[in-house]
Amino acid sequence: MRINADFSQRAVIRPENYRWVDSPMPGVERMMFDRIGDEVARATSLVRYAPNSRFSAHVHSGGEEFFVLEGEFGDEHQIYPAGTYVRNPIGSQHSPRVGAQGCVIFVKLHQFDKDDDAKIVIATRNADWPLQHSPGFEEMPLHQFRNERVALIRWAPNTPYGEHGHEGGEEIFVIDGCFYDEHGAYPAGSWVRYPDRSHHNDFTRDEGALLYVKSGHLPAAE
Repeated sequence: MRINADFSQRAVIRPENYRWVDSPMPGVERMMFDRIGDEVARATSLVRYAPNSRFSAHVHSGGEEFFVLEGEFGDEHQIYPAGTYVRNPIGSQHSPRVGAQGCVIFVKLHQFDKDDDAKIVIATRNADWPLQHSPGFEEMPLHQFRNERVALIRWAPNTPYGEHGHEGGEEIFVIDGCFYDEHGAYPAGSWVRYPDRSHHNDFTRDEGALLYVKSGHLPAAE
């Protein structure tokens, strides 16, 4: 299976484009943003767990990164409420289980550098916003390894960012609000991937925006 598998191309999926598909486990559905492979795949997805559902025990042979968007996700290690960012390194394993709330998580699989072995759990709703690059932009760093950077960005309403490029590419999931660029609007739930060395000019309007942003991790343009 190949979905948005050409990383030299800009890719956009908004909530009106969602197509949920069943996973092998009852009560667990996926909305696939990009994918290379079948059940074991390099993948970026939303995963929606019905209340009191489970997923079978599995090993993260390429690592797992996720952000809890709604409800509470859990496994044999702990409970992860909405707003939690987690990295499970290569070779880790768990058995997901979800309580009465159900949950929705944004997940990236098989995308770790082989030397990136950090186990990370951050409850972002209780964490500080330590960086302010310019008025209207706050950043909460979540992880950095070599060229890859992961952060939350809190973007004030009616604030331009301006023309800029993406060395190593950039990937955005809109957690809340909406941002805009010369190509259109990206409301909450939108996923956008900008290829290596691409450029755009983005800004917010009255809604402001809260974004998950990963940069520097996409294949270099030839």
